Amino acid sequence: MLTHIVPKLPMRSKSATRDFYIRQLGFQPVGQQDFEGYLMLQKDQIELHFFAFPDLNPLENYGQVYIRTENIEALYQSLLEQKVPIHPSGALQTKPWGQIEFSLLDPDHNLLTFGQRVMGV
Repeated sequence: MLTHIVPKLPMRSKSATRDFYIRQLGFQPVGQQDFEGYLMLQKDQIELHFFAFPDLNPLENYGQVYIRTENIEALYQSLLEQKVPIHPSGALQTKPWGQIEFSLLDPDHNLLTFGQRVMGV
């Protein structure tokens, strides 16, 4: 039986990744140990892991994760108020597949898409 999924995304700088996810997105570290070249973060019911990839070219990074959420409008507004850059083509909108979504890029250009099901669809 499958119970959870934990995406593993590349990072060039552990400190920059940690700073972005904690200060900008409200994540917290997982556990009490710090592992060289590896970062584990969580927020609410999700967990993201990052592995060191110092030679990563962010413009060639195709790392992506889709995060389902509740109250997406409030989340979107809070990120705008904190001046978190939203992806140029990722503003909050209702999609034809029955989701309200928005997207942003982390410092390594991992694409984070947040989505909530449209009620009644």
